[in-house]
Amino acid sequence: MSGALERNAVLAYLDRRVFEHIQANEAWLRSVREAAARGAVVYVLRNESLVDVLALEHLVRRHHLPPIRFAQDTNLGLLEPLGRGWFSSLLPRGETVAQRLERALSGGGSALLFLKRPPSLWETSRSARMRGKTEGDEALKALIDLQQRKGSSVLLVPQTFIWSRRPDSRGAGVIDLLLGPREYPGTLRMVTQFLLNFRSVDFRSGEVLDLEAFLREAGPDEDREALTRRLTYALLTRLERERRAILGPAKKPADRIREEVLRSPKLQATIRELAGDDEGARLLLSAKAYRMLRDLEAAPSHEGHQAIKAALEAMAERVFGNIEVDQEGIERVREAAKQGTVVLLPSHKSHMDYLLLSNALADARIQLPLIAAGDNLAFFPLGPLFRRGGAFFIRRTFKGDRLYTAVVDAYLRRLVRDGHAIEFFLEGGRSRTGKLLAPKTGLLGMVCEAALSLPHRKVFFFPVSLGYERLLEERSYLRELAGGEKRQENAGSLLRGTQVLRGFYGNVNVQFGKAFTLEQVRAEMKLPQDRALTNEERKSLVTRLAHLVMAEINRVTSVTPAALVAMVLLSGGRRGIPWGDLLLQSQILYGALQRRDVRFSGGLQRGDGQLQPEALRQALRLFVRAELCQERVVIPGEDPIYTVPDDRRMALSLSKNSILHFFIAEALVAAAMLGLSPTIDGVNREDLGERVQQLSRLFKYEFMFRADKGFSALFDETLERLAEEGVVQVHGVRVIFGEGRDGFPAERLVRELADLLLPYLLGYWAAARSLVLLVRGPLPRREVVRKAMAVGERMYLSGEISRREALARPTMESALRIFQDLGYLQEEGGKLALVPPYKTQETVGLIEGKLQALVPQEIS
Repeated sequence: MSGALERNAVLAYLDRRVFEHIQANEAWLRSVREAAARGAVVYVLRNESLVDVLALEHLVRRHHLPPIRFAQDTNLGLLEPLGRGWFSSLLPRGETVAQRLERALSGGGSALLFLKRPPSLWETSRSARMRGKTEGDEALKALIDLQQRKGSSVLLVPQTFIWSRRPDSRGAGVIDLLLGPREYPGTLRMVTQFLLNFRSVDFRSGEVLDLEAFLREAGPDEDREALTRRLTYALLTRLERERRAILGPAKKPADRIREEVLRSPKLQATIRELAGDDEGARLLLSAKAYRMLRDLEAAPSHEGHQAIKAALEAMAERVFGNIEVDQEGIERVREAAKQGTVVLLPSHKSHMDYLLLSNALADARIQLPLIAAGDNLAFFPLGPLFRRGGAFFIRRTFKGDRLYTAVVDAYLRRLVRDGHAIEFFLEGGRSRTGKLLAPKTGLLGMVCEAALSLPHRKVFFFPVSLGYERLLEERSYLRELAGGEKRQENAGSLLRGTQVLRGFYGNVNVQFGKAFTLEQVRAEMKLPQDRALTNEERKSLVTRLAHLVMAEINRVTSVTPAALVAMVLLSGGRRGIPWGDLLLQSQILYGALQRRDVRFSGGLQRGDGQLQPEALRQALRLFVRAELCQERVVIPGEDPIYTVPDDRRMALSLSKNSILHFFIAEALVAAAMLGLSPTIDGVNREDLGERVQQLSRLFKYEFMFRADKGFSALFDETLERLAEEGVVQVHGVRVIFGEGRDGFPAERLVRELADLLLPYLLGYWAAARSLVLLVRGPLPRREVVRKAMAVGERMYLSGEISRREALARPTMESALRIFQDLGYLQEEGGKLALVPPYKTQETVGLIEGKLQALVPQEIS
């Protein structure tokens, strides 16, 4: 049909009630307008669909784009006047497709064509039924001829309408045979999908294909049939990328997936190796692997995703404020999903992480990932729901179980090979401190192995930062930080957890970092590209990727008003801080963060880029409401004073620690400088560097440090940054206090920076004092941690330790790990013991002395 589509009463009704819901994004409008400015626009749809024609024509008309004056024959059914379509009724009879196309495009209009049409019920060919019937060859040949004869540019714009979020399926069921497959629906299925989903249609445009450039690249000698096949393939590829980015790969029956996983050569080799020549043992191990796979596998369904989304949105509306999503990052994920497999690697602070990230992707109409979850979450009723939402459950640890390791590896390989998006947490478990945990590379190594075995498939690793102003698990985390044991997740804990619905937890944000590929990391590490990597090279590649991802998560973490306020409230060891001082100190921190080019949560910045005081007031109200701080007006009419009860400092540190990494390098220099007791002439630069390096080694398990440069270069950079901010001055071999900034003297700025490290220095000091208990003999690690917490509590009550937040179990655990690295402790029969030089009361006291000497007295 060709001509101009005229609006009758039926179409006017559809426009008003249906197609108005379809939103064209700016990228599509820009793409079409740019194409129209260069030449004639031809829209390309994958399969024949009246609904798609009407919807696209509506968008073209609404946005004043070149009108559609040609479309391939479409069955308009009862809507056809006098048994003919609107377009064809306007044309004189006898014109060929080529003539109609040329007339439509030469008159300044656009055209629309289909590459496939749905198979009829009587077509029995499986290929025809599942892949559609060829439809667009004649029109494509006409376009090629037109381009070669006229020379004016023809721009092909692939268009995709997704009327159902259910993925395409592999295999033909009864419904597919009757109504056509979901990807090539017949008329009845198309109309049903349209009626059920017209309010939530996904409309996407693929990469524009310049026909002139395509023909020039092909060369003059290629025959028209070959050109048509190549052009069809190029257009279908562009369209398929758009569909895959939204729907993901075609869904396979569960039994077929299991069969493919269990046939994995690597898994079969493991079974043969474990069973030896015993055929019975081989059958038993195969059955065991099957049971493991059944316990492990995800069973994603549209209904499961919808149920989880509805529950999350109802909960989020009650307990959260705004949920801010990095839209530029979302678009990077979308583009990557068109090109290959996406692996999402989010930070892990809450059980809400799974839900919030999936919800952000669902709202952006991007395929939802399959998510690695701990088997502790497989309990009823959440387990079956999460499984249908895309979760697959793995054991918390499976070291030493070769069969289970091989099953997990085979399953992940199958997911990567099929093109599923995958999500898992590099940290392994949830961080209880607000800081990132060290990466665990087990699952990452398996995914990398799968990616390396598929050199023609691109795999993109996306760091994701999930940030909260307050955590829903705050109460349970505080209990664990104080030494309590983690409670097992079950239905009872789910019911107890409903009490969090009575609280308010502020805003949430989702930030995406830049994607990494193995090719990029491999090139950066100068690993060979022309041969397979050795085992050691593979391990180093995975480790490097893990640390790059964690560093990127830190880099893109958004600074929230709550984190900024918490950092100010906990600084300086003061009893309270007036509003005016809090605002001034927040502005100084904000300025420092701006100079580091960090991301800020919405509302924290005014339109002119300055700090928004109202955002700080909202954060203070959040903390006051949660009883984490108190607001006191001592003198009517004057600024309120905000105080933090000692037993609430730990809770506030969860917010503060989310942005602590932005200042760690400067805090190390400040703490080292004060620890060297600077005189009016400052400190020796070399001595300062040695002390900073000592502190950075001490806290290797506490913080993540940059690994892209050597220590000397990073130390010089930090001094330069502190000098620019007026904190220090460097004169040859001496480092002295600077001139200060924004009315704050340099000495105070140094103390404020050093204060950020004080809880950790005090915690390590307490852990060092507790080592005297090992003089009597080795103790289990857990018992040493418990006793270290008790020693720290005594030091706090006696006034030796000034910060309650220093007494956190993870701090004690990190201290014991580094004491092993430093040669103070060793493992003996699964217990911790003092190394022989420190097995007496006198010598073990030397360890405490070394740690106490690192605590700057000016701020302790």
